Amino acid sequence: MSEALLSVRGLRSGYGAVEVLRGIDVDVAPGEIVALLGSNGAGKTTFNQTVSALLAARGGSIRFAGHDITRAHYRDVVAQGLIHVPEGRRIFPNLSVLENLELGSFARARAHRASNLQRVFEIFPRLKERTAQVAGTMSGGEQQMLAIGRGLMGEPRLLILDEPSLGLSPLLVEELFGLVARLHAQGLAILLVEQNVAQTLEIAQRAYVLENGAIQFSGSSAELLATDRLRQAYLGA
Repeated sequence: MSEALLSVRGLRSGYGAVEVLRGIDVDVAPGEIVALLGSNGAGKTTFNQTVSALLAARGGSIRFAGHDITRAHYRDVVAQGLIHVPEGRRIFPNLSVLENLELGSFARARAHRASNLQRVFEIFPRLKERTAQVAGTMSGGEQQMLAIGRGLMGEPRLLILDEPSLGLSPLLVEELFGLVARLHAQGLAILLVEQNVAQTLEIAQRAYVLENGAIQFSGSSAELLATDRLRQAYLGA
């Protein structure tokens, strides 16, 4: 693997008296899709929030593009190109589709807003058709498109997708994973955080499996698919 774009070592994090993450090591190389897998409550969202500086780390280190961001402000993290599309989409429901997209370039790539908007519309033609629509009136799948499009407006160097398939129909899930594969083919590094193990491992180069706040398995997707315990726990095989 080439030098890591994101390098997390010994990460500890939690809420109040509860320590959720207990010494997590994760690497993502430039242009790589890495999966972080695990069931509900495993600590995936806590990991994302800590790496994105929305939650303070209690120990360990986080480096991004050669810079130590362990104690950085979340605005500085975004400005460096680490962009997080959160679980549950978190769009602004009372704003229009266009306003939501424009907010994606508020902290980064504002000078390229027009060209990035055209790129998003090429990827998501449906959003171009609905620029004036109030975002909260869109379907769940359309809102997920909007959330990802908003993330792309900031020209991410690494895009963290937190449970993007949650609540989507099987057909939309297929479309979503196809989109992630296309973004990767364009050279974008992606950390895909999912419960949908089978489809995630089809497109990820490597994966980590998080259980009870610790990494239990890591390796190439092929190696993880060959692990009996993983197949039994997540794939029913």
